[in-house]
Amino acid sequence: MTDIRTENVPLVDGSALRLTVAAPVSAIRGGIVVLHEARGVTDAVRGLVQGLAGDGWLAVAPHLYHRDGADELADDEQKVQEQIDRLDSEQVAADTDTAFGWLAGHDISADRMGVVGFDLGGSVAMMVAATRTLGAAVTVAGDRPGAAPSAHLTSMVGAAQGLTCPWLGIYGESSDGTPDPEIDRLRKAAASSEVATDVVVYRRHRFDDDPAAAADAWQRTLNWFGSHLR
Repeated sequence: MTDIRTENVPLVDGSALRLTVAAPVSAIRGGIVVLHEARGVTDAVRGLVQGLAGDGWLAVAPHLYHRDGADELADDEQKVQEQIDRLDSEQVAADTDTAFGWLAGHDISADRMGVVGFDLGGSVAMMVAATRTLGAAVTVAGDRPGAAPSAHLTSMVGAAQGLTCPWLGIYGESSDGTPDPEIDRLRKAAASSEVATDVVVYRRHRFDDDPAAAADAWQRTLNWFGSHLR
């Protein structure tokens, strides 16, 4: 199995950004920044980092809650939202830029860099893909497409028309089994960006609980990066 480790990178504000990193055992195809879910750097996030490295990508996950000394939060909805509310767009941009700079320091060019995130990280991935020059981006179950995750972050629908690179969105249906109108708004906003975009919606709200859907979503993610990061 691909080894996974954590590095600390000093920042100009005096803090240190923690990065969870995994490198492929063979040739490096490119680099991917992994943006964590609302609960922080969980086992699922570490598994994603390892899985991407297993497919040949140098993968790095910045710990966006590092200024509060948090890595992984307990499953407490109120406390998780309080942590999200403390996120600032400029700080998030600085942390993701540091992660991309870390990749650049390992000889990865911008056109071979991608970003992927799920839940909160999926929303942040969209924001990053609309403000930075990258090769490709993937959002998995981005949080509330039509609403900003916090007062200091941009909504996905608001950011989508500014996309600068190919973007893939992966979602499940609403919890009541009906189409989510926000996802349709997101699809239309992304299409107006004039870069390649695709939105896939599975017939299950928690599609990751369906082994077939989860496997299909994973393969679509790998294919997206494989097609656009060259």
